[in-house]
Amino acid sequence: MDYLQLATHYLESQLKGKYIHLEVIQPLLLSMSTDFEISEIGMSVQKRSIYQVKIGTGKKKIMMWSQMHGNEPTTTKGLFDFFNFLKSDHELANWIISEYTLLCIPMLNPDGAYLYTRENANKIDLNRDALYATQPEMQLLKKIYNDFQPDFCYNLHDQRSIFGTEGFNLPATISFLAPAYNDSRDYNDVRLKAVQVINRMNTVLQNYLPNQIGRFDDSYNINCTGDYFTTQNTPTILFEAGHYENDYDRDISRKFIFIALLSSLELNCENVIVNNELTDYLNIPQNNKCFYDIIYKNVKIIDSNVEKIINFAAQYKESLTDEEVQFIAYIEKVGDLDHHKGHLEYDCNGGLFSSEFSFFPKNGDKANFFINNLTHFFNGLEII
Repeated sequence: MDYLQLATHYLESQLKGKYIHLEVIQPLLLSMSTDFEISEIGMSVQKRSIYQVKIGTGKKKIMMWSQMHGNEPTTTKGLFDFFNFLKSDHELANWIISEYTLLCIPMLNPDGAYLYTRENANKIDLNRDALYATQPEMQLLKKIYNDFQPDFCYNLHDQRSIFGTEGFNLPATISFLAPAYNDSRDYNDVRLKAVQVINRMNTVLQNYLPNQIGRFDDSYNINCTGDYFTTQNTPTILFEAGHYENDYDRDISRKFIFIALLSSLELNCENVIVNNELTDYLNIPQNNKCFYDIIYKNVKIIDSNVEKIINFAAQYKESLTDEEVQFIAYIEKVGDLDHHKGHLEYDCNGGLFSSEFSFFPKNGDKANFFINNLTHFFNGLEII
């Protein structure tokens, strides 16, 4: 089966870029009401609607939620692509609907999505609110969980472009985690069920992203949603959509989220744990903070009348302006970059650095500068 072809065919064209908020997805939800059970299940802090999409009639129950962090929309896009597939008359779609009951919350934090912030309107990170549930959005998630009693939970997120795969130093385009249930990070049957599904998704994704699938850090925190649900004896999987080459809007990464979702259901037929499952999971390379967005090599500076050759790096920060997410490049690191790569790299061949305010790069400055007073870099990129 060509999963990537399916992901491309069923891509929801109304969802593009990084600013995905309630007013964007609401018409799509309403249009699906003839195919799926769509219901408003609660309200956010600022009284925005939170919706649930219920699909299928099968015995296996899976609960999914995306945009718990409002500025992480990639998995929301991938989820709607998956909805399009499930609306089709594809043989596999019909099988999934007969085998599973899926309960999906495609935007748990609509206030954060509108404001383009990680937190909700009370400036609380919902993914650190699982134990005490101080916020209405988390209270709602836990209520739905308790009512639905899922067999699996899928916690859908984005991760920053800084992550690569340890040992390969390639972008971690998709990362997974079977969250821990205790401080010792032991593996019980519950956690191993999540491991098994991750292994199946990884096997499929390696055909499209060889060595670009990562394993997220499994430090235990009972306040984190995945850790909390795992302690409640529900296998939970963290999905992290990361960077793909030249894909800062994550409109390619979303396709691999689609592939992950589809392959997880197609292959999650048996919950028999075999001996090598844990070994296979631990062989997935761990996420490694080894990337900057842009690295500039062999740059000459003059420091106290002494010429030096240095390297420095820039990282994009995202800013919402006029309902569009802008990527603004700031100088992030000056000095030793031996263990880092850039998604884009420039060799400045000993050219002299200068900017409007300084003769050497400074952390926190915008990446607007000249090399040899001739080559102009604006917002991190060479102007040609």
